[in-house]
Amino acid sequence: MPEQQRTAAAVERDFPMKIAQLGTPGNEIPVVFATDSTGTERAYDVRSVTTAVDGAFLAGGGIDAVRAALAAGSLPELPGASDLRQGTPVARPNNVVCIGMNYAAHAAESGAQPPTIPVVFLKPTNTVAGPHDAAPIPPLSSQYDWEVELGIVIGTELSYAGSLEEAAAAVAGYVVANDLSEREYQIPGAAGQWTKGKSLPKSTPLGPWFVPAGDIDASALRLRSWVNGEPRQDSNTADLIFDIPTIVHHVSQYMLLEPGDVILTGTPEGVALSGRFPYLADGDVVEVEIEGLGRQRQEFFRTVPGAPAALATAATTSTTQEQ
Repeated sequence: MPEQQRTAAAVERDFPMKIAQLGTPGNEIPVVFATDSTGTERAYDVRSVTTAVDGAFLAGGGIDAVRAALAAGSLPELPGASDLRQGTPVARPNNVVCIGMNYAAHAAESGAQPPTIPVVFLKPTNTVAGPHDAAPIPPLSSQYDWEVELGIVIGTELSYAGSLEEAAAAVAGYVVANDLSEREYQIPGAAGQWTKGKSLPKSTPLGPWFVPAGDIDASALRLRSWVNGEPRQDSNTADLIFDIPTIVHHVSQYMLLEPGDVILTGTPEGVALSGRFPYLADGDVVEVEIEGLGRQRQEFFRTVPGAPAALATAATTSTTQEQ
């Protein structure tokens, strides 16, 4: 059958749905990767269901609608999907909330005691980038660092959750995140502030996929990172100090969580801040991966002082086939 005519008529239900957005920035096409009865993974166009994977899609039953369309065989395969850039799998969220020092070993390598309550901070939503987009190092940065993290995607509005069960029910699914951080801006001296070190352009790559919460158990997923092919981080979400329901419940006591919001759950040990590895430099390649959620790859370049922010939007030529 010609590729443009093939539909999702024979999709295996034993495999998780992997929802993504493909295309140039601002023109991404929502797709779902699913495995057919031959064991072949294909990208199906879901524009008949939604024009974007965003908060409205998540709150309006979009995940179930995509699942039903797959089961009905009504989604066409997207021609040339493997040649398209992968954008962030969730359109720009209203909030990117972060949990700091949520792995005991990372707290120790940061020179801090493990927290007794979640450490919460925010990242600007304009830091969100595609999983393989080229990553700019700030012009004056000397301590740019990587952080592989599990990202929680919120599916329903939540405020003052009354129980852990209510908090868990608000989770739509999960993504891979790289919380890129400039440590000199973040930590030392009177001018060191987390907001300064965590707000840099393209410093929150997300993806490659969004996997619905019902399709994956995120309580024990291996997460790893590499720099220029050399291992850096290797841990498991089972080592989180505060688990997913606790994080969502806690954050909801202090802010309104909305559909499409992303909560980064913290990074394990193995970052440059530990002193065991050099910070990132021009030409370095970072890869981060979480079991079942895919792998990112960013090539880093030094931003020229005074260069327009648009220069930081350059994307690598990575394709979905690299995943």
